[in-house]
Amino acid sequence: MIRDQFAEMYVAGVLADAGWNIYLPHRDVGFDMIATFASGDDIAIRPVQVKGLYPTAEKTEKAVYGYVGKLSALHPEMVLCLVYFPTSLSRSPRHIAWMPRPAIKQTSRGYRCQPAKYDGEGPSPRPKFEPFFDDAGLAALCSQGFSSAAD
Repeated sequence: MIRDQFAEMYVAGVLADAGWNIYLPHRDVGFDMIATFASGDDIAIRPVQVKGLYPTAEKTEKAVYGYVGKLSALHPEMVLCLVYFPTSLSRSPRHIAWMPRPAIKQTSRGYRCQPAKYDGEGPSPRPKFEPFFDDAGLAALCSQGFSSAAD
């Protein structure tokens, strides 16, 4: 089953529920969306890439778990949203990691960002990256220091 847009639309809904404005591109080239959040005289603008992670029943335990592969665009103010589903058929994710650009590392296979681990219970945040997960990570998106976090 291919669910390539489900994670993107889920993230767009979570952001909209939190008061962000969502702008979707005309074509699926570059970022999946642009999100903006106004607070007083300040406005946060975040280019967003979304990667859904759908483990199969054969998934084994991993000390690090996340995305490894190509990214269609990068930007210093971007957020890479890793949407961790408990299984490949789940209707909602277990966690969303809202990762700043410094957490994305270049590798021979493209890029990697692995802020979670995977055990018999499914995906869960690695301790160092807990501030970027779920509600705490979503709240951090508004902060001016978000783009330099996770260095």
